[in-house]
Amino acid sequence: MKILSWNVNGIRAAYKKGFAQWLVSAGADIVCVQETKAQAEQFPEGLKNMPGYLLYTACAKKKGYSGTAVWSRPAAKIIDKDRGMKSLDNEGRLVCLRFQEFDLLNVYFPNGSASRQRLFYKLDFYKRFLEFAVKLKKKRHVIICGDVNTAHKEIDLARPEENEDTSGFLPVERKWIDDLLSSGFIDTFRMSNNQPGHYSWWDYKTAARQRDVGWRIDYFFVSSGLRDKIQDAFIQKHVLGSDHCPVGIDIGL
Repeated sequence: MKILSWNVNGIRAAYKKGFAQWLVSAGADIVCVQETKAQAEQFPEGLKNMPGYLLYTACAKKKGYSGTAVWSRPAAKIIDKDRGMKSLDNEGRLVCLRFQEFDLLNVYFPNGSASRQRLFYKLDFYKRFLEFAVKLKKKRHVIICGDVNTAHKEIDLARPEENEDTSGFLPVERKWIDDLLSSGFIDTFRMSNNQPGHYSWWDYKTAARQRDVGWRIDYFFVSSGLRDKIQDAFIQKHVLGSDHCPVGIDIGL
């Protein structure tokens, strides 16, 4: 099974840039996207009924903001989030799906750079999400994918020293990824690649992609019981159309 994840920075903009053609050519069984910036009825008609795929969405109450979606070949059951996550997420940041072999959490974590209030919201979201994921993991295999909005280690961004005081690389944010891993989850990309220079996001404003001054902030984490099932984990740097690029895994089930 091939699963992809991509922050598309607006699904309607991505559609105009060829997202539907990319989805077909990607050959994935499941495609997760973040930052759709659209209500369900605002999705382009060409994406609502992609041949061979079922569409699952979560939308923000605020129009043109946040949002997540999943296109899946196998049918899934929608998992209701517990009260802790429901009360916290009114921004469409989480699609939770149950498949036969695993639970899939497609998540768009908050960005904490706008204000201290948003940083606190991000950290609270992190805390509640981890509690939710650990609860699921006690009974099921779990796959977590999406835009985490934090680079974990110094090798995960081009200029770590310059960003020590920047949200997205703060010690308290990075510690949350430590806590996730110590709770029995695995960073699939780092299972087989411990080299720097692998990024999934580049700042539009500074033309950072042309200079490859990037951050790895998009991840696939799996519960430890799936470790031996991961056949490959990759970053599709060549795919354009957003300030992020897709990331993915091949998993044998």
